[in-house]
Amino acid sequence: MKSVDYRKIITEICRVILGATFLFSGTVKAIDPVGGGIKIEDYFGAFGLTAFNPVATLIAVNLSAVEFMLGLCILMAVYRKLTTICILAFMSFMTLLTLYLAIFNPVHDCGCFGDAFIITNWQTFFKNFLILLPASIVTFIHHKRMTPVYTYKAYWFAVLFAYIFPVWFSYYNYNHLPIEDFRPYKIGANIPELMSFPEDAQQDEYQYIYEKNGEKKAFAPETAPAGDSTWRYVEAKLVKPGYVPPITSFEIYNRMGDNIAEEILSAENGIFLLISAKIEKASDKKIDEINNIYDYAQEHNIAFYCVTSSTEEDAKTWINNTGAEYPFLTADDVTLKTIIRANPGLVLMKSGTILKKWHYNDIPSEDEANAVIDRLLNSPDKETGKENSPWIWIIGCFTLPLLLVWIYDYLRNRRKSKSEEDK
Repeated sequence: MKSVDYRKIITEICRVILGATFLFSGTVKAIDPVGGGIKIEDYFGAFGLTAFNPVATLIAVNLSAVEFMLGLCILMAVYRKLTTICILAFMSFMTLLTLYLAIFNPVHDCGCFGDAFIITNWQTFFKNFLILLPASIVTFIHHKRMTPVYTYKAYWFAVLFAYIFPVWFSYYNYNHLPIEDFRPYKIGANIPELMSFPEDAQQDEYQYIYEKNGEKKAFAPETAPAGDSTWRYVEAKLVKPGYVPPITSFEIYNRMGDNIAEEILSAENGIFLLISAKIEKASDKKIDEINNIYDYAQEHNIAFYCVTSSTEEDAKTWINNTGAEYPFLTADDVTLKTIIRANPGLVLMKSGTILKKWHYNDIPSEDEANAVIDRLLNSPDKETGKENSPWIWIIGCFTLPLLLVWIYDYLRNRRKSKSEEDK
């Protein structure tokens, strides 16, 4: 009776864990390359490397591609030794980096899984130290026990394709909106509801520290000796954070400095917000389409504003260059980048609900705009969030080449084996 190779079983399990994690991490980063660039800028700011900010998005794209490539290569056991060496080196570096982040907290969220799955720095470190690093060590030591999917002659294609595909996928999401929106301002979201606190929401829990005769003692709020002069109040410590709404702040100001967010969120006829975090860096490729939407809004008594964090001078430059007639508002650039990953991007809202968002490349033409906007405004319950998801054809673009190469590789190898048997 043949004995069970437990080391192979463990190695294959580690291979699947690493492959799935790296593929997931690379994919969610590729879905939102702009967000990845913002996170890289956070790292540059924390480590005094802001001079590299102009290439932050490029680095984010390549990081997602490398992670995706390593994940696919280890799942398919392509170049087993080299792949496991790279993964071990990657995880060794990331474990040390996340330990530093956990201790000193220069960046509150490591961004390992983009906005799709946010975990604390300590959780990230333990995930790396207790799961991914040991798994990378096991696969490195026992890499020969991993069963390849392809023969050696097809390895080059698997590696090249595993890098090119996520780069193309990032490029697609960069030039349109992310095909999955992991942020709170997604289509169908009602901003006032996302800012509200449920009646049964968990409140912050504190301990109050008091001192008496040189001895400090912690008290719950209901037992704190606030009226006892023999105790001296020292500090309050947050024991357990309470409920935090998905949107904590939504403030938009007019040129007079008045916050008109409530007016915007209560617009029952609908409202267009042309959002540009930095208007001086905004693309002017679709100015005609934007101006057509503004004309439509004027004709149908729908408010239209451009919201930016840039200065009034920058706004005037945009007006002079584009002939814009719409009024300008100001808001925090982080909020604007969170609302939409485009510069500029167009948002249609009604009574605080986001009905539609357009990247500037996808703003409807004059011929299409009337029908699209009328349908969104008049039948929001039926149309909001109803999108033709490109996931099916994107998955097809990913799996079909790999499958065809596998079939060709399998048949070629079979013919070769049969030819050798005939000899």
